[in-house]
Amino acid sequence: MKMSEINEMTEVELVAKSRDLRQELFRLRLQKVAANLERPSDIRAKRRDIARCETQLSILRNKNEEAAGKDS
Repeated sequence: MKMSEINEMTEVELVAKSRDLRQELFRLRLQKVAANLERPSDIRAKRRDIARCETQLSILRNKNEEAAGKDS
């Protein structure tokens, strides 16, 4: 997943995407334990995608808090 795709998502979409990626990561880890994982690099890719989503979520939330602080 590219950062440009993530930047276009809303906060709700990012939360949902992050949850989905965490579930996929869990499935990959189960496959790894069962020795059925074809590409171990998928685990790293999912972890990085999760980090990208969480980073963008943090940025959006900080912007919302700053905007709410200015309105007060």
